[in-house]
Amino acid sequence: MRKTVRKFLKGFAIFLVLSWSLIPIMLIALSSLKADRDIFAAPPRLFFEPTLSNYTGLWTRWSDFFDGLLNSVIITTGATLLAVLTSAMAGYAYSRFRHPALAGSAFFLIFIRLIPPIVITLPLFPVANALRLNDTHILLIVLYATFFVSLGTLVMRTFIDQIPRELDEAAHMDGATRLQILRKVILPLSAQGMVAVAVFVVVYAWNEFLFAFIFTTTNAKTAPLVISEMFGAVEGVEWGVLFAASTLQLLPVLLFVILAQKHLVAGLTAGATKG
Repeated sequence: MRKTVRKFLKGFAIFLVLSWSLIPIMLIALSSLKADRDIFAAPPRLFFEPTLSNYTGLWTRWSDFFDGLLNSVIITTGATLLAVLTSAMAGYAYSRFRHPALAGSAFFLIFIRLIPPIVITLPLFPVANALRLNDTHILLIVLYATFFVSLGTLVMRTFIDQIPRELDEAAHMDGATRLQILRKVILPLSAQGMVAVAVFVVVYAWNEFLFAFIFTTTNAKTAPLVISEMFGAVEGVEWGVLFAASTLQLLPVLLFVILAQKHLVAGLTAGATKG
């Protein structure tokens, strides 16, 4: 009887968590297929005639949203590749080398990760402006990657710690250099950690607003910025179009997280059972 109650409570808790997470997403997706008169109908209409007019309206009246999506893809991909590569190399250094400076810098990594982004945004603006990097993809790529290198390094170090050092020594005896050991031994065996870091960076870079709002105007404007502009449209908010844009902006990162969830769990629990 006690096991049955425990299973029921566990299942009910999972149901509540899933409902809390999935119901808003479902409402956004359904509202993007509703006519304006049905979106805020009271009581809510569960049965309605689907329409694609909101998506066609998004294409015709907010075509720059799709330019923003393309910018988001470019920036997110670049930031993810840069952050994963840098984190893997730094994680290897922290795992395989021992030095007081490295130990102290590990605390520094945690400290800088706790600093709110707005603190460094304002003093960074004149620097980016002097280097003529404002409103460029490369600036956001570097900012997003830098913001997550600290966490990525700690995740990768934990993964690389689980790889026996004997493999490094065997490769070194065969004449492999440090770079070859990293590329042919360490990286293939720590692929799950790299995917976990990639998930963190993708979710952050795809949805980030503050840096994009301050450092971009036209050329590198991302999808979240265009969605925010829909709220301030002179002719008023077109809620159906707004929900259509939110759905299109949500789907890619949602699908990516679902496909990579196994590696994400592995990244979060890496080292938990290590003796």
